[in-house]
Amino acid sequence: MSYLDTTAEFYATVAQTPEVGLCCVNSETVNLPDLAIPEVMQAMNYGCGTTVQASELANQPTVLYVGVGGGLEALQFAYFSRRPGAVIAVDPVAEMRDAAQRNLAQAAALNPWFEPEFVQIVAGDAFHLPISDESVDVVAQNCLFNIFEPHDLAIALQEAARVLKPQGRLLMSDPITTVPIPEHLRQDERLRAMCLSGALTYGEYLQHLAQAGFGQIEIRARRPYRVLDQATYQLDHDIALDSLDSVAIKTPVTCGSPKIIDLSADSAVISNGQAPKCCG
Repeated sequence: MSYLDTTAEFYATVAQTPEVGLCCVNSETVNLPDLAIPEVMQAMNYGCGTTVQASELANQPTVLYVGVGGGLEALQFAYFSRRPGAVIAVDPVAEMRDAAQRNLAQAAALNPWFEPEFVQIVAGDAFHLPISDESVDVVAQNCLFNIFEPHDLAIALQEAARVLKPQGRLLMSDPITTVPIPEHLRQDERLRAMCLSGALTYGEYLQHLAQAGFGQIEIRARRPYRVLDQATYQLDHDIALDSLDSVAIKTPVTCGSPKIIDLSADSAVISNGQAPKCCG
């Protein structure tokens, strides 16, 4: 059984029995006027930050959400694109798709503006997106791509780039690590499924985005996420993980490296190629 099979089994279980705080240690979500979130949907908030960047969602964009989870961010994206099929949510786990569908039905009862057909939930995975080339304005994923091994991550990012229109945006939130994760943890499939041991360093994360063809990368937020402590994880020292919210734009890479704009610092830091320092 591969680590992807382990991940699918893990999320099939938590789709049926929600675990509050499973991945996300901060239960706060983006607050939007006239948006009520069902309690079960909030409980299934398995992301680590947010991909709902309001500045990127003008003019009712078509959004492809990879890994639907409990449907929370799919609902939030539908808030900005109130039309049938505006949000396409792809997930390989049948139990998670079913749970999200139920949660969205509850959301429709709480929100007069929302219709379930605003979100189309389909079977599929990040490596074979069931979407045609250059057909969506936004691709989003929250705390999913960090689970992937580097080879699989490269495929997932290439797929995201394939389905995005030129100048389309990839909105992501993932854990990153302040130092490389030791191999014995990287090989632990359950910890990887829990978004604890697959994290890349900041530089590695940006490099993968650049190699997939994203010529501009904006860091929107960086926050403390979790600490892998010495005793629990058999380490020589504690390892701090941060959550990173980013927007990557599908635009040509110029001068051999992407433009990196760090908006998480006190003032914007712009660089080419070399990742700027982020504030925690």
